Amino acid sequence: MNRLYDLVIIGAGPGGLAAAVTADKLGLSVLVVDEQPEPGGQIYRSIERSLPENAHVLGDDYFAGKQLVESFRASGVTYLPNTSVWNIEGSFIVDLVSEQTTQRVRGRRVLFSIGAVERPVPIPNWTLPGVMGAAAADILFKSTDMVPEGPVVLAGSGPLLLLSACHLVDNGVDIAAMVETTGLGDYFKAIPFLPGALRRSSYLLKGLRMRWKVKRANVPQYMGCRDLAVIGKERAEGLRFTCRSKTQEVAAATILLHEGVVPNLRLTQTLNCEHEWYDPQRYWRPVLDQWGRTNVPGVSVAGDAGGIFGGKTAEFSGHLAAIETACDLEIITDSERDRLAQPYLKKNHREKLIRPFLDHLFPPSRQALVPPDDATLVCRCEELTAGQIREAIAQGARHPAQIKGQTRAGMGPCQGRMCAATIAELIADSCSLDIATLGTQRVRTPLQPMTIEQLAGMDFGEEA
Repeated sequence: MNRLYDLVIIGAGPGGLAAAVTADKLGLSVLVVDEQPEPGGQIYRSIERSLPENAHVLGDDYFAGKQLVESFRASGVTYLPNTSVWNIEGSFIVDLVSEQTTQRVRGRRVLFSIGAVERPVPIPNWTLPGVMGAAAADILFKSTDMVPEGPVVLAGSGPLLLLSACHLVDNGVDIAAMVETTGLGDYFKAIPFLPGALRRSSYLLKGLRMRWKVKRANVPQYMGCRDLAVIGKERAEGLRFTCRSKTQEVAAATILLHEGVVPNLRLTQTLNCEHEWYDPQRYWRPVLDQWGRTNVPGVSVAGDAGGIFGGKTAEFSGHLAAIETACDLEIITDSERDRLAQPYLKKNHREKLIRPFLDHLFPPSRQALVPPDDATLVCRCEELTAGQIREAIAQGARHPAQIKGQTRAGMGPCQGRMCAATIAELIADSCSLDIATLGTQRVRTPLQPMTIEQLAGMDFGEEA
């Protein structure tokens, strides 16, 4: 296999696929690396083998990705599925691992299109069997045609929670309740952004249709809920919550939690790219220009890894990143770049108009960000509670790295993916600090657990 490529793309979701197709057409040598066995990412997961009978459930937005995947398959790019990045260096040397095989490749430029991750929702008993993320349940259906055991309670906030509810309704799953942390006040906060959203009225109409579908299915719906807690000892048996100052309990076999998704920053943090705090959704994102370029020369980002905007925006940003890369490598001229990019820039801008409205309408619950109950588990790997984190803060810790040193929080197999954001929120809340000034836990390699055998068998190849 060639070890030097014009462009190494990490991630085969809509952004990575679009970038690969366009870069290939422009004459670049391209390598696409992805952890999944098939192209499509989370949005178009398993689209090549999706069952026809599921078309009414997954909808047109999902199947729109089939043409993109087909174009990718027909291209001349090198594709490595079931492959993970465990290390990346500043000269764009990328170390890969696949089963027991390890190898090193290099790109003249790199593009990260690794999407988003579901925000952890640390509430009491959230680690019990029978509790999972709503996005995870959606992935399970796309991958294996399986749905969670009912009755099901969906709890949290965000468009994906509503989409998951519709998928369950279409699959005939018994939904015991939909418990939303979004309240009336959030609707008022979103009103100033409604004019922009009206320019993407198709999204608003789609949301109303989904609401109507859930209502027609006679699913009990609760809004403005607080104090969420999973009921059960050995496994989930239901959900307890407060709505309109009244405590409610709903029995269920499965609890699906969701408080939005956040950009996957593992690779941009590894290369020390500049990041900015996005307060409406309480997450960090890399600072990008209109082409998806970071402040590190030669490093670009496409899709939700650069900010949560959805599948179509990810696709447009992938095309734009590939066009700019071709220009940067002097394969096309500036004027050719501008001509090719113009339609994608327009579509990208128009697609993003809905986001400020959605981001203010569906903020993550404050209680999910800062667990009020000291007994709530925060770090699942090291089994550390919110109370133990607060105790470390009381002893003087003022940075996630200091919490890590004192408590081991973030030192487990997930390397902080499930707890780092909550720890930062706890520090900011306890010390009345601006979270944007705290920073995050430092990312260290290897980026995933590896065996000594894998490291010893590393094929470094020849220096390019």
